[in-house]
Amino acid sequence: LRVVLRGREFRFRTEAGTFAPGRIDRGTELLIQALEVGACELILDLGCGYGAIGIAAAHLADGGRVILTDVNERAVATARANLALNGIGNAEVRVGDLYDPTTGLAFDHIVCNPPIRAGRAVVDRIIREAPAHLLDGGSLWLVVRTKQGADAIRGRMAEAFGNAEIAKRGSGYKVLRSTKGPREDR
Repeated sequence: LRVVLRGREFRFRTEAGTFAPGRIDRGTELLIQALEVGACELILDLGCGYGAIGIAAAHLADGGRVILTDVNERAVATARANLALNGIGNAEVRVGDLYDPTTGLAFDHIVCNPPIRAGRAVVDRIIREAPAHLLDGGSLWLVVRTKQGADAIRGRMAEAFGNAEIAKRGSGYKVLRSTKGPREDR
């Protein structure tokens, strides 16, 4: 798969048994378009699949670092191969459930195309636990299909963070963003 994201051509191998094999799904593409990442920031791609979001974030985070995680070992192996395929040296992939592989770390951004079909409990855990894994001023970015409860998820993000905005919308998706505490540099 060859695709241009944020001004750069990327190549991705995809595997059956991972999310959106053979293509970049529209929600993932919209999240990548919306993502505001600065230099030298630490980013977590939660539930990375074959790595498209994390790899694009690593490209944007000049001097920064990205950790990609997934519970699916096939996805982790594919994401690792895609890091190498794209010459991404400022990222690594770890296997494990949600935040478990990053215990003790705090991030500038957590990005995720959440597994809606895994159920509300999983999505709620992503939201509820995110503030503990973010630095002050750090943001949780989720992309959700409007028909699959984007507005309800935005409400749950607002409960967890005290704020939630629609950062971008299109093609039946909304990119949602919540920020931990006030951001001093805005």
